[in-house]
Amino acid sequence: MNPDNDVYPSPVLVWEIAVKHSLRKLPLPTAPGRFIPIQRERHGITSLPLEEQAILHLSKLPLFHRDPFDRSLVCQAIQHELTLLTPDPLITQYAVRTAW
Repeated sequence: MNPDNDVYPSPVLVWEIAVKHSLRKLPLPTAPGRFIPIQRERHGITSLPLEEQAILHLSKLPLFHRDPFDRSLVCQAIQHELTLLTPDPLITQYAVRTAW
């Protein structure tokens, strides 16, 4: 990742981290409620707001991907004209810029 790029973690990502951590599918050194704010501050990262317009875009997306978290991230990236950082080949089928 280029340090000159701005990074905007979505509340959707935070939601997914919290869910996966609670299911013991994502080990973290501390609870997400502590870990995420510390990382955000350490790296000077501002969260991307989750706006109604982005979520309403879900109805326009083809069903390439069934994961609601990933589909929501695609919608936010489209709305804000951002590049979505992902290794997921299903996401690259959407009309969204991706990088890995």
